Parts: sequence; structure tokens; C-alpha cells
Amino acid sequence: MFCLIIREVICRPFLREVGDLIVDDDVLSKIDALIDWQWFFLILKRGLGRSGIAPQGYDPLVLFKCFLIGQWHGLSDPKLERALEVRLDLHAPVPDETTRCRFRNTLVRGGVYDDLLAEVCHRIEDHGLKLKEAEAAIIDATLVKSAARPRTCIEAPKDRAEGDTPDGPDVHFSADRDARWLRKGSKSTLGYKAFARTDEEGFVDKVHATPANCAESPEFGNMTDGAKAQRVLADKAYSSRKNRDLLRGHHRDGIMRKAARNRPLRASEKRFNKLVSKRRFRVEQCFGTMKRLFGLHRARYFGVAKMYAQLAMAAIGQNLLKAANKIKINP
Repeated sequence: MFCLIIREVICRPFLREVGDLIVDDDVLSKIDALIDWQWFFLILKRGLGRSGIAPQGYDPLVLFKCFLIGQWHGLSDPKLERALEVRLDLHAPVPDETTRCRFRNTLVRGGVYDDLLAEVCHRIEDHGLKLKEAEAAIIDATLVKSAARPRTCIEAPKDRAEGDTPDGPDVHFSADRDARWLRKGSKSTLGYKAFARTDEEGFVDKVHATPANCAESPEFGNMTDGAKAQRVLADKAYSSRKNRDLLRGHHRDGIMRKAARNRPLRASEKRFNKLVSKRRFRVEQCFGTMKRLFGLHRARYFGVAKMYAQLAMAAIGQNLLKAANKIKINP
């Protein structure tokens, strides 16, 4: 009887306090109600290579949610472990940082991040929050700094619009063996290029990562693969005859026109570029959100494969946030 009184006096006020912190309009609460996480179980199981016969360890969905929360709040593995221990009473051992690190690296080797991003897009489409076949697909790239501190600064090669010329010297001078130098304007950056394809609402449905010194134009075919949109929009960096030939018969050409030697842009081409620019801002907004909220301004790990995994998780977080913001709670 005394224990029941203690539970009524102490536990109920505590539970009400916790409930006040996680309100119905909380973004994470909306996401948890929006997504049926069981759809991700088979993808994670395939990425981990589990047969289901031997002891399975932690639930892959629990580890994936921990991974997503760490990405969402920009927490390192040790800080995430501490946050889980302090804030949650799971009545079970919390997955330690080594377990989560092995889980993340196994998914990188399993190559399932494309499938995870596609599954998030499918779940959002099923709720009617994202168009299944948008009118336009928008492609662009941004620079991401390496996690390694460069040992020295060099005269980096300039960024190029075309991929016909060979890459600059294969130099890195840092612990991150895949990162490369690139100069845009007067600023040199050691790191990677992160590519993204979005629809007109700003949902990311495809990502790609390369060393920073790789030109953008040769990656156009990879970024248009699987696009269902009627038109593909891109800036002048992708303007080449080869890329326009790739679109012919599949998508309408929305690549901005570029002036050439002894051939300035016509007035109609300038108007076309202005119209494309007014619709391309969505992909720039996505990069801004992923850098500001999900830590994409700097790589968290070494290597292009892990950089790609970070980019995919940032895109998943950006899509979930955009979908959750569309949901309105009716009191």
C-alpha cells in the first residue's frame, strides 16, 4: 500500500513533466507517428548481413533510430551514449558507442543508404506529403570540408564546369586519404563534393559524393539515373553536349545555357537562364538546411564512402523535417 502511495505522489508528477516536454506538436513525435519503421527492418537486416540463426544482438531499428537521433542533434557517438543514459530509462543496457560505430560501418559496407533514402521518400509519398512524379528534378552540388585537419595548404586546382580536362595533381597532405583540395574564387577547401537531386518542393531523392577536385559535369548521368520528373534543371556547370544528349528522349532540357568564345548568349537564352534560376533555389535551400541543422558543413568521418553515408542521413533528416512541418495538429 505504501509503495502505491509513493508511486501516486512521486511518479505521476514526473510522468506529467516528461509529457509536457514531448508535446503532440513536437517534430520528432510527428515523425514517429508518420513513419512505419518496420518497413526499414528488412533493409537494415540486409545491410547487416544477418541470417536470423545466430544470436542477433541489438534490434537494428533501435540502432538506426539512435543513429538518426545523433545525426539530428549533431551528437558524436560518446555524447549520444551519454544523452541516452541520462535522458532515457530504457530498463535495458544502452547501445554503447562502439556498437553504434560498428553498426554504421557495416551499413556502409552493405551499401543500403540508397535504399534507406528511397524508403523514406516512399513512406512520405504514401501519406500524400510528397509528389510521386514531380514536374522537375533539380540537381546541384556543394563543397563539404574534410574531417581531417590539413597539414599544409597548397595551390589547389580551380573548380571546373567541364570534365574534359584531367584532374589536378593527386595531393592531399592530410590523414583523410580520399579528400582533395579545390579552389573556388580565392578560397581553397580540402574535402568532398556532395551532390543532391530534389523535386520542386525540396525533397531529396538521390545523393552522391566525390572528392572535391572531381568535376560536376561527368556526374550528371549518375544524378539523372532513375529520375521520374518531366524536366531536369541544373546550372551552367552541367552545360555540355553530352549531358544534353543524355536528356534527349527522356527528360526536357532544363540545363542553363552558357556563353562560349565568340558566341554570347542570346536574349532568349538569358531569359531561359533567369527562369531556371527562379526554380533552382530549392536545392540550395536543402543544402542550407543539411549544413545548418544536420552538420553537413563538415565531414564527420574519413573516406568518401562514409562521407556519402553522412550525406544520405542528412538527406533523410531533411526530408523527415520537411514532411513533419507539413503536418498540422488539430487540438
